[in-house]
Amino acid sequence: MMREAVVVVVTKGNKVLLIQRAPSVRGAGYWAPVSGEVEPGESQVGAVAREAMEEVGLTVRPLRKVWENISSRGTFRLHWWLAEYIAGELVLNVREVSDARWLTADEICGLDSTFEGDREFYQKVLPFLEREKGRVLR
Repeated sequence: MMREAVVVVVTKGNKVLLIQRAPSVRGAGYWAPVSGEVEPGESQVGAVAREAMEEVGLTVRPLRKVWENISSRGTFRLHWWLAEYIAGELVLNVREVSDARWLTADEICGLDSTFEGDREFYQKVLPFLEREKGRVLR
């Protein structure tokens, strides 16, 4: 059975938070949004808030699910959520995250080490969301 995971697109102004995965985790060195498995009995909204706090120490407001895809290895159904930065300073969980940056969509598309499914989101989905309403990504 395919496992469920959330991908947390944390926005702050016109920038999106990307983390660089730590050496000990799958996809080490790759830049990606905060993400993680939905735990048994947990809602996707709950997983979005928990993962942002666990991985980077930020309080976020989950806004809405905006996309879905299957992970490159086919083991996870990925639920992409927009989440607005609310509070906190970046405090990286060094077991999972080696770096974090606030980047524009263009800067993200210029990175080499990103997952193919993530690139599809930033090239095709995010620009549509930005045009759809400037109120989420101003």
